[in-house]
Amino acid sequence: MAKKPQPTSTPRPPLNPELDRLHENAKKTVPLEKWGPYLADRQWGTVREDYSANGDAWNAFPHDQARSRVYRWGEDGLLGIADRRMNICFGLALWNEQDPILKERLFGLTNYQGNHGEDVKELYYYLDNTPTHSYMKGLYKYPQARFPYEWLIHENGQRTKSDPEFEILHTGVFEEGRYFDVLIEYAKVDSDDICIRISATNHGPTAAPLTLLPTIWCRNRWAFEPDFQKPTISRRPEGPTAGNVHIAHFRTGNYYLYYQPTELSLMTDNETNTKRLYGQPNATPFVKDAFHEAIAEHNDYLCDLLRENETGTKFAPVYRLTIEPGQTQTVSLRLSKVIQTQPFDATFAQVFADRQHEADLFYAPLAPVNATPDQKRIQRQALAGMLWSKQYYHYDIPHWLRGDPGQPPPPPERWWGRNHAWKHLNNEDVMSMPDKWEYPWYAAWDLAFHTVPLTMVDPVFAKNQLILLMREWYMSPAGQIPAYEWKFSDVNPPVHAWAALSVYRLEKAIYKNEDVQFLKRAFQKLLINFTWWTTRQDVEEDNVFSGGFLGLDNIGVIDRSNLPPGSRLEQADATAWMAMFALNMMDMALEISRHDPTFEDVATKFYEHFVLIAESLNEALWNEDDHFYYDRFYPTYGQPQTLKVRSVVGLTVLFAVSIIKRHKSQPLSDFLKRVQFFQKYRTVLGLPMPDQRVTPDGDILLSLVSKERLEKLLQVMLDESEFLSPGGIRALSKYHEQHPYHIDIYGQRHSIQYVPGDSDSDLFGGNSNWRGPVWMPINYLFIKALKKYHQFYGDSISVEYPTGSGNWLNLEQVSDQLAQRFVRMFERDPDGHRPVHGPFSPFYQRPENADLLLFFEYFHGDTGQGIGASHQTGWTGVVAELINDDAWEWE
Repeated sequence: MAKKPQPTSTPRPPLNPELDRLHENAKKTVPLEKWGPYLADRQWGTVREDYSANGDAWNAFPHDQARSRVYRWGEDGLLGIADRRMNICFGLALWNEQDPILKERLFGLTNYQGNHGEDVKELYYYLDNTPTHSYMKGLYKYPQARFPYEWLIHENGQRTKSDPEFEILHTGVFEEGRYFDVLIEYAKVDSDDICIRISATNHGPTAAPLTLLPTIWCRNRWAFEPDFQKPTISRRPEGPTAGNVHIAHFRTGNYYLYYQPTELSLMTDNETNTKRLYGQPNATPFVKDAFHEAIAEHNDYLCDLLRENETGTKFAPVYRLTIEPGQTQTVSLRLSKVIQTQPFDATFAQVFADRQHEADLFYAPLAPVNATPDQKRIQRQALAGMLWSKQYYHYDIPHWLRGDPGQPPPPPERWWGRNHAWKHLNNEDVMSMPDKWEYPWYAAWDLAFHTVPLTMVDPVFAKNQLILLMREWYMSPAGQIPAYEWKFSDVNPPVHAWAALSVYRLEKAIYKNEDVQFLKRAFQKLLINFTWWTTRQDVEEDNVFSGGFLGLDNIGVIDRSNLPPGSRLEQADATAWMAMFALNMMDMALEISRHDPTFEDVATKFYEHFVLIAESLNEALWNEDDHFYYDRFYPTYGQPQTLKVRSVVGLTVLFAVSIIKRHKSQPLSDFLKRVQFFQKYRTVLGLPMPDQRVTPDGDILLSLVSKERLEKLLQVMLDESEFLSPGGIRALSKYHEQHPYHIDIYGQRHSIQYVPGDSDSDLFGGNSNWRGPVWMPINYLFIKALKKYHQFYGDSISVEYPTGSGNWLNLEQVSDQLAQRFVRMFERDPDGHRPVHGPFSPFYQRPENADLLLFFEYFHGDTGQGIGASHQTGWTGVVAELINDDAWEWE
């Protein structure tokens, strides 16, 4: 963690071609590049592709069918690209002469196969990317031995929830460096001319064969949409330096794929292999998986047919390589709208050199001046992961419910099954995904956190993402923001006002752009969302909120989304999130009021909302004996019960904090008068007020917790035997390791215990764990909240860090220390070990792997090892901003 870097005088160098390209994109109605990493890592096993009666998406479209069956709503591939409407796709396909199928998509376990839920079982890395995707670099590690598909399924199936996951590095297929590093780079001449370079390196001790099939194909929409004109890929005469095909698509126009000459190139169609899947004859042999049969199954007759086939919708040149130990072989391609006579002349290599240099120019000012080379590497790979995780997402609920003309109708159960009430939802956009394999669908509160690091590199895209979620084809008519496709009606924490305010302030600090119009657009829709919360999640109308699991999955002693009939739960976190929501809305209104005074009244409204929520929370959910906030369960009959689980549920109260700056609010005289009146009025009535402190300069601190309660909560939070771990704040106190919490409800015992690593619970599929690990988004909010408290209290508050150590720090110093703990999980120590790699550190200490990083979903509560989704560069990507934490004064 870089300490107290000095802001540079100019946030960007004067000559910055990538920034110029961003400014051009910002002028578009949809501020996106035409081509980008918009291809999913996994389309199979998604809700969109599920046409079953029971809603079992994983088994309705499994991995084994993916190579043979046409997708309805998207496409997937290996480190590929697509145009922003996914008409044309390009990706890698590989074969090591050992596997039964080509490697053209990533393999992983379904939610039923994994002992801790779904999990990708591959090694791949997002190494570099620019916001306009003018330069992109990704790496895939391909074993030279047979890929252990069956072993991974069998071994994980034998393991219990108490066992760790069985990963591909456990199988030994990467021992002695017996793998290929397959590096793919994309460099754009312009938006319609993309140079592609694929380099394969053999790290093993002996020569090894590798067949490389760079593949271009058209998404099949003609099978589902009668008016959709079928595109064509056609062979053209080969020149002396390159082969090429012509792609004719009525939506994208003409493109040409140029490739280095090779003895074999294959053409087929993106059509379902009905013979393999259903035992029904195919109309032609030119089906989606024909390349698999021709190459991996050695079907020479089919190979000859594909070689001679002149037109289709899927094409690949075939390069059969033998690579010596330590040797690298390279294949070049080019996708262009322009007919090229010399596609691979000297300018081809120069394009890569230029775009790499421009990428360096673009990223250099983002890192603080005193950041170490390793910190700069962490930041850049985190941001690369954010940009690689853009994905085309198409899901039209009315169409999905009814089915397509000429196709078998969906089962009738669909009309009362998953997402049937979201008939307004029709999404077809490029979205920021949490993880394009494990979570290849947007998630509402994840995306809110994504926008913070995205603002560092592309504030226009970040703002567009937040606005999209609140548009009428996403947000429900009642005002609910859709959670995620597995259940749009689930309730995620209301962090979008916080995200909008953060994006606004960060863009202003870095790019000197004060986008009040964006704040206004977001504010108007968030008013509707706030109303939805107050009418739907405050059943008793007492300003104490519910909401279910609220994205925290299995953190509760009971399933907070499925309570016994007739019972209800008052949630400390839901109530705290709503207090934070109210303060964020107040802050947004005050900021807008500086430019438009008509927003002054509504700032008062949200101030009063906050006061009422704070009163209810402190009265109902604070436990004076434990000095902690707990949920309260109200059974159908009997007395309410306090659920004494020491978790981040009780610490979320720290997030709701704001400072009303007197000098900024002085022109807003009506707002200040109403605040003073409200204070006096409640005092006369004898009603409690939240702890509202005023400096001699007239600045006002609004906080859910008093100074005394803040100090008591921090004493627990910063205790290494409770919440403080080597990597940050745990989701559940370590106290519950030796003291599990139990409660009997209606004769049934419920229990929860600290679990530092993978989940031991089947709740929510068992693929997530809030029972001990460190989660980045929660830590990020703690870090920012403590800075806010310090802005007001200064050195008048100091706390022991860690508790009991005798080391006293002010709250800004504590915030910095927490940020450092999180960043250190990714940093290399003097022995070359990064905590995030855990037991796999020896593999990552090999020279070719020393700089490779993964940004996991969450982190082991005792060791810092990365766990869960391995490419969760969504919200874990905010580590990029933490490295630059103090370079900009934006909060």
